Amino acid sequence: MTDDLTKLLHILPTSIRRPLEQHPQRDSLVEVVMDLGRRPEARFPGKAEYLSEEPITLADLNACIANVGDFGGDNRAGIEQTLHRISAIRNRRGEIIGLTCRVGRAVFGTIGMIRDLVESGRSILMLGRPGVGKTTALREIARVLADELEKRVVIIDTSNEIAGDGDVPHPAIGRARRMQVARPELQHQVMIEAVENHMPEVIVIDEIGTELEALAARTIAERGVQLVGTAHGNRLENLIKNPTLSDLIGGIQSVTLGDDEARRRGSQKSVLERKAPPTFDIAVEMLERQRWVVHEHVAETIDSMLRGRQPNPQVRTIGETGKVIITHELSSSDSELVPTRGRSSKGVTPIRDATSFGGRDSQFGKNVGATSSRGWRSSGQMRPVSARSNALPTAEEQQFEQLLDESLRNMAIDDDLVASPAADALLSLPNPMLDESDHQSLAGGDVLYIYPYGVSRHQLDQVIQTLKLPIILTKDIDHADAVLALRSHVKNHTKLRHLAKARQVPIHTIKASGIPQIARGLRRMLNIDEMGNPDGTDLELLIRGDGDDEIEALEEARLAVEQIVIPKGQPVELLPRSASVRKMQHELVEHYHLKSRSFGEEPNRRLRIYPA
Repeated sequence: MTDDLTKLLHILPTSIRRPLEQHPQRDSLVEVVMDLGRRPEARFPGKAEYLSEEPITLADLNACIANVGDFGGDNRAGIEQTLHRISAIRNRRGEIIGLTCRVGRAVFGTIGMIRDLVESGRSILMLGRPGVGKTTALREIARVLADELEKRVVIIDTSNEIAGDGDVPHPAIGRARRMQVARPELQHQVMIEAVENHMPEVIVIDEIGTELEALAARTIAERGVQLVGTAHGNRLENLIKNPTLSDLIGGIQSVTLGDDEARRRGSQKSVLERKAPPTFDIAVEMLERQRWVVHEHVAETIDSMLRGRQPNPQVRTIGETGKVIITHELSSSDSELVPTRGRSSKGVTPIRDATSFGGRDSQFGKNVGATSSRGWRSSGQMRPVSARSNALPTAEEQQFEQLLDESLRNMAIDDDLVASPAADALLSLPNPMLDESDHQSLAGGDVLYIYPYGVSRHQLDQVIQTLKLPIILTKDIDHADAVLALRSHVKNHTKLRHLAKARQVPIHTIKASGIPQIARGLRRMLNIDEMGNPDGTDLELLIRGDGDDEIEALEEARLAVEQIVIPKGQPVELLPRSASVRKMQHELVEHYHLKSRSFGEEPNRRLRIYPA
């Protein structure tokens, strides 16, 4: 770390300089504040103290001003070949009545937490409150890219804060070149000029604050130049709500959805969506100097936020041994962190359990015990991420266990899945609810006329024919004995309810237009006792071979989709499988209208399922 503190102290009045020179915490000094008629104040991390009992006079201010450079349009000045910044407060006549002398330090090694992201070549946006170290990190990123990665780096230095005051830039930026900006309002023009005239591979920008600068940043990114910059805002949520800078994360627009899409999403018809790809691929929220939140995929994070889902970003901190510890935030309200790995400056050192999912999928692998005798849950492949053997399960964990157990007892097939040959084979099985005498008695009895509303007629015919039910579908509600309708349609259709009430026709509802739901609804209408599980899905019908491994893998994928991806909108990473088994899992995921992708190297190549 280099700070050239003596040069800053040299411009201060003697009554202020002497206490600072002897101060035990002078190496952590943040800034010195001098306001006309008030006592001078020194600010350190977490505290502030007065330096003199005498108030600042106009002569004190003028003496400081004479020792610094000219103040620009942003009321900032500097000291030649230093990183210190002197900011002025003026009265209505334009006279300087206050100074903020901020210490500028070049801290080497500050980007160890995100060095892997810097080396990736993707654009990075740094966010954080004032004084958290954004400019210091930006300066070090420029040096690493220019000196160690040997890239052509150009810094757009609006206030001479990155590379210091004067025509010769500070050595802290290494081989990077610096372009000064005459007036702050011209920063966007200098950004474009840098790309057109100097052929950079990387552009470094500090404090993107206007719509023109955000537009210029997008223009630069679309020309294939890596961008590293900072913006006004503490978190990504601030940029979403800021119409001036929202273009940095893709821009926000209002979209009107169709009825089916709004129903599928469970949202209003008018929603907010991302307008374009983000200008910056990665966003880093600098919450503290040693604690940064990293969004590796800004597009996915913004989409999740706009759909009301809580993202699961990385949280990077420095451990006691100096290693970088990477954890993930859970979307639960307690903001519990799940450790995934630790990384030193020389490489990545895994510290998670080999069986934990980590990352965005940590909730899926969190404290799930083997309470069932079936599949991958009983095989011990899913264990708690963090050791909590002596702790009582929380209410959320108990509810999650209950959902998993209930899912094992009441398996359901997706609409498209049941239309597949595997589902046809399922329906061709002997009906566990009807024995031969039941079929004969139903066939010899009265026929039930059903008026379907919002339910697939093709699937109704398929169920009736396969299970040989004494049911006839009618298009006239006057001839119907009962109405079979989707619950969501009946809820919003008062006319149907009035017609059914006037004709004294009962309405039976089902939750979804799928064969398992239709079959259960028809049995209920015929008063057929369900002695067993009517919707039990034999996963052996979905595989082309036989073996516990295939059934276990499909069951794992189905539970992941039904318990995590669809209800919670979170991606899930499955366990490593062979290529043939992964193909089956891909096919199963496609039936749910979801996307999946294989990644990793053999033999650890595995499937990742993404929400719609």
